[in-house]
Amino acid sequence: MSITERLNNDLKEALRSGDDNRKSVIRLLLAALKNQQIENRAPLDYQQELSVLQREAKRRKESIEEYERLGRPDVAEKERRELEIIQSYLPAEMSEEEIRQIVAQAILTTGAQSSKDLGKVMSVVMPQVRGRADGKIVSNLAKEMLENS
Repeated sequence: MSITERLNNDLKEALRSGDDNRKSVIRLLLAALKNQQIENRAPLDYQQELSVLQREAKRRKESIEEYERLGRPDVAEKERRELEIIQSYLPAEMSEEEIRQIVAQAILTTGAQSSKDLGKVMSVVMPQVRGRADGKIVSNLAKEMLENS
């Protein structure tokens, strides 16, 4: 079942149960998926759907930080609730230890010696962790491991 199909089924359930918050977030996600499909001029595959949801989750995380910085905890909490709903459709995040193992393997595979070789390592790691780890975290771990090697 595609993410879009799952969202449509969950939207029907949210409408039946009267869950307004879930309903509005699901509608927002379906609109984002539809817009991406229109932009691509083709149906979305699973990875593309996942990418759209990750983008929406990232927007919420950035909004939460910004609202907290501006002293608006009420709006930040609303964004947190939306983020929780979005994350329920994303695969589970990888642990730092899992990421470290993949980065270590990539360093061995590519023969990377220093932080100058970060691009080589990242090009091997990112396809393996896409959708399950934040690129910023992966990059920071790779830099740290390369500097310590």
